Amino acid sequence: MNRREELAANLADVRARIGRACAAAGRDPGGVALLAVTKTFPAADVALLADLGLAEFAENRDQEAGPKTVELAGLRPGAAVRWHMVGSLQRNKARSVVGWADQVDSVDSERLADALARAARDRRLDVLLQVSIDGDPDRGGCPLPELPRLADHVARKGELRLRGVMTVAPLGMSPQQAFDALQGAVTRLRNDHPDANVISAGMSGDLEDAIAHGSTCVRVGTALLGSRRLASP
Repeated sequence: MNRREELAANLADVRARIGRACAAAGRDPGGVALLAVTKTFPAADVALLADLGLAEFAENRDQEAGPKTVELAGLRPGAAVRWHMVGSLQRNKARSVVGWADQVDSVDSERLADALARAARDRRLDVLLQVSIDGDPDRGGCPLPELPRLADHVARKGELRLRGVMTVAPLGMSPQQAFDALQGAVTRLRNDHPDANVISAGMSGDLEDAIAHGSTCVRVGTALLGSRRLASP
């Protein structure tokens, strides 16, 4: 089996899982986007996935993503793809990330939002607020009690477009508990910001639980591309 066939088979499996999870939750599969997390994998894999119909891709390191996006543009000129930054982001990298990312999914502080707004200048940058379910400062993310204030701050930035939230189920907490807590926070957020309707939750191991709790975007790497490489290419 060549790489294209391998990726096609994996993609079919992931889409089938999404379909079954949506059926179990009484949801339309069209309401759940698939975000391919391509960190540590080459641009050639991204090109093959784009050929197979995927359009949304995510990276978590600026130094890897910048060259990869350029390489993909050479491999597939004119391909209609969108790039997401999903990793922890330092403020001094904001300008570089804005150079390649269509959306930043890991905004967790007012200072980072300010840096991205300055870097965006005359464009509107889509952003998600990264939510920390358990409040662990070592894992990044905005603690749930502070989410309304951060959302209001981002919404006031003309260069940023608040699209919704992103989270990772913390260790030591069941996915069901984590996504249930997120669901409550999102309900309150939408009361103040009705257009912030994206819930990016669920990965290869827990996407079914996330979909059951309203996720509108699942971030899949391993189940789609295989085991992570030990180092970036």
